[in-house]
Amino acid sequence: MTQYKYQEIKSHFEDFIKDQDPKWIKDNLDDLHYHCFNTDYYIIGTYEATKWLGENVFEIIEVIRNYEQDNFGEVNTDFSDPEKIVNMYTYIVGEEIVSEYRNQLENEEAA
Repeated sequence: MTQYKYQEIKSHFEDFIKDQDPKWIKDNLDDLHYHCFNTDYYIIGTYEATKWLGENVFEIIEVIRNYEQDNFGEVNTDFSDPEKIVNMYTYIVGEEIVSEYRNQLENEEAA
């Protein structure tokens, strides 16, 4: 399920990276996920968030519930707020995207 809107979220990250200086990227490699997915909302507004979630809202909630339970031992996201659901989901998918990006950089450096 973490593949829902994966390409869209990946494009968001790629745009973020394009806007950064290479030195900044290198200096902040460990914090790229934080800067891209935790310092600003991905979607702002209840209407936009509800539209973005579409018919997949319950599957997305389950992804968030599993992630938070596995990582924090409890669930904290307010599932009555579509904006919070979208932004937590993009945070989770963003971890995977940033990890892939960092692995790609490491592979390029090793080559």
